Amino acid sequence: MSIVTRRLAAIKPSPTLSLMTKAKELKAAGKDVIGLGAGEPDFDTPNHIKLAAKKAIDNGETKYTPVDGTPVLKQAIIGKFKRDNGLSYEPDNIIVGTGGKQVLYNAFMTTLDEGDEVIIPAPYWVSYPDMVALAGGTSVFVSCPKEAGFKMTPDQLEAAITPKTKWLVFNSPSNPTGAAYSREEVKALAQVLLAHPHVYVISDDIYEHLVYDGFEFSTMAEVEPRLFDRILTANGVSKAYAMTGWRIGYAAGPKDIVKAMKTIQGQSTSNACSIAQAAAVEALNGSHDFLVPRNNEFKKRRDYVVARMNDIDGLSCTVPEGAFYVFVCCDGVIGKKTADGNVIAGDADFVAYLLDAVGVAAVQGSAFGLEPYFRISYATSMDNLEKACDRIAKACADLC
Repeated sequence: MSIVTRRLAAIKPSPTLSLMTKAKELKAAGKDVIGLGAGEPDFDTPNHIKLAAKKAIDNGETKYTPVDGTPVLKQAIIGKFKRDNGLSYEPDNIIVGTGGKQVLYNAFMTTLDEGDEVIIPAPYWVSYPDMVALAGGTSVFVSCPKEAGFKMTPDQLEAAITPKTKWLVFNSPSNPTGAAYSREEVKALAQVLLAHPHVYVISDDIYEHLVYDGFEFSTMAEVEPRLFDRILTANGVSKAYAMTGWRIGYAAGPKDIVKAMKTIQGQSTSNACSIAQAAAVEALNGSHDFLVPRNNEFKKRRDYVVARMNDIDGLSCTVPEGAFYVFVCCDGVIGKKTADGNVIAGDADFVAYLLDAVGVAAVQGSAFGLEPYFRISYATSMDNLEKACDRIAKACADLC
């Protein structure tokens, strides 16, 4: 008889992390694999941020910090929200965690009771539903197809809300699609929420600075101030600052929720790494000059991948407004056979075929709640992208 809780039996390992692990194992075994599954920039952490971490070590900033973040980092976060989003917070509104994932997990664990519902637009980041399930909640998925730009409409939101709804999870720009909501679109969703005062919002803004073609990012707490006290705005330094391994996420929101999150964090991990917190201060307060050239490079890669995918028979994709992903529809290859006679029955079969046949690692759309698609991360070199696109084209051409 297993001692493991029944609740955990419904939880799956992260598909993206599993894919990265398999790709690394194949590489270690000598297979030529191009990884397009990782959700992290290939750029290095900017030098001024690394120097701040080294200085913190030299200054002996290697001890425990307050559970919810150092005062200086909290002030940097307060400054960031004021500068970038026009939002005013106090230190008690702010919490720092070991990555954005911990911040979101703590929010669900401290607010969800059995039977509480969380609205999640699909496609979604793979971890949202499992976090909700671990906290005892129920995910309510809203399908947002390609024809709608992978975005939820106000009518869909209205239809999904019930007396049991506790949260709406709102991620823009989105992982996995890169879709981003305009200010007008955010405002329209906010108008629905104003009529349902029992519904709170987690605004996952982690890709805030990764937008293209003149798109202007808007966060819901700024767009609709009347919802300010019902929004937990989550962010972090991982994506824009190329600091995935530093593990610093943060959130700002209602003081009672933040206090509860601090309590659960104090009984689990306690504070985030002191050195990483010092680096995050410099990330938020220091020069952001690197963002424009890096975003220009991301846009160049995005445009290349989109054009190549749309040129391959059986595949198609839209142009994402932000993040560093392309969500490719592969309905045109479903039902075809590989050279050895295996049928591509779904997107999971297709990405397995890409990895085995041509050494390209991507993530199936079904892992994100919408199929048949696969996600490509273009956070890698143009050389890798060119080779990967050539291989994908060959793999599709070899199907019959």
